[in-house]
Amino acid sequence: MCDTLVVVRDDAVWFAKNSDREPGEAQAVEHHLPARHASGARVRATHLELDQVAHTHEVVLSRPTWMWGAEMGTNEHGLAIGNEAVFTRIPVEPSGLLGMDLVRLALERCTTADEALDLVTWMIARHGQGGAAGFRDRAFSYHNAFLIADPRGAWLLETAGRFWAAEKVQGARSTSNVLSIGADYTRVGPGTVEGARSLGLLRRGEQFDFRKCFASPVMGWLSGGDLRRACTQRGAAAVQTFEDVLRVVRDHAGRTPEAGVRIVMPCAHASWLPTRGHGQTTGTLIAKLVPGASRQWLSGTSAPCLSVMKEIPFGKGQIDTGPVPSTSGFDGASLWWRAEKLHRAVLQDYQARQSAIEDDRRALEARGGSDVWQEHRERVVEWAERVARMGRHRLPRPFDAWWRLQSWRDGV
Repeated sequence: MCDTLVVVRDDAVWFAKNSDREPGEAQAVEHHLPARHASGARVRATHLELDQVAHTHEVVLSRPTWMWGAEMGTNEHGLAIGNEAVFTRIPVEPSGLLGMDLVRLALERCTTADEALDLVTWMIARHGQGGAAGFRDRAFSYHNAFLIADPRGAWLLETAGRFWAAEKVQGARSTSNVLSIGADYTRVGPGTVEGARSLGLLRRGEQFDFRKCFASPVMGWLSGGDLRRACTQRGAAAVQTFEDVLRVVRDHAGRTPEAGVRIVMPCAHASWLPTRGHGQTTGTLIAKLVPGASRQWLSGTSAPCLSVMKEIPFGKGQIDTGPVPSTSGFDGASLWWRAEKLHRAVLQDYQARQSAIEDDRRALEARGGSDVWQEHRERVVEWAERVARMGRHRLPRPFDAWWRLQSWRDGV
């Protein structure tokens, strides 16, 4: 599950995403410089091989290490994209492009939000969406929604198989694992209205409503998407500064990490409940999109409430974000896995242990600079040792036992 927001203002467009995946599904932050490709070159996406283009742009990606595509990212032209899993009445195709593949393809090939919208919808029409999208849960698959932004504006694109609708964003908009475009769409895919009618999802004489026709009510409820979207929408409406965006992505909705049957908070921590097993925030991106001067900050870790957001500038050479985290479990070297060890230690007594590192975390984040990537990787080891020495202030819970099992599986 995920939460993505965009705020279109006169002075800048703010974009942010929390990527929620399975616990232990490491996510790599990668900085790729522009590249030229030979005529006839091919590129292997997660499940399909495609024709490569002659030129790909400079991009920053946050990518689950087992797949080719990216959960979210930005490019040198100030284009930012994030995808959301959505659950629809249309069966997911057994093979096709993942939503994450479409994010990366658009960032590497497009310069504006309008271009990206056209490319993603063209790719869906040509190749479809499909294939395994889960890390350990290989049966997990879904369709996708996308928030696509540049310094001039943004689009929300929602899909159901090869059907789609898009809404031009005005002001603040968020999306969270449920279809939300109704009858007020700006564009609709060729054959989408006719497809809904032929499938019996749109009755004669009724106004076409994308959500009403295609959304899966049961999966929408289980995902908690409407609850989180309401939370992030309220937060997005108040965004004016970087600190405002930070508050939204770190919001626990007034609850402790273990609380709730469903994922109700944008800063999500997974739980033993089946409705929350895919609900661990494993990466965060914030971007300020301004013509010619866009900026982006990424966590490179799970748990935004414990993270340090770190900038990667474009046009200044490749920034070293450290070793790519292992796909097979704790590696001891990468920032993601070192920080995950800290995260799991803090969860044992969240309020006491989080406060023990908060001042250091805030100071490092405020300092900034590209060398913060290396310093953060070193400091999380110290922080994990500090909280491990703290006593526990409460009795164990099923939540703790479940996380001990995850740590055993991951070798943490």
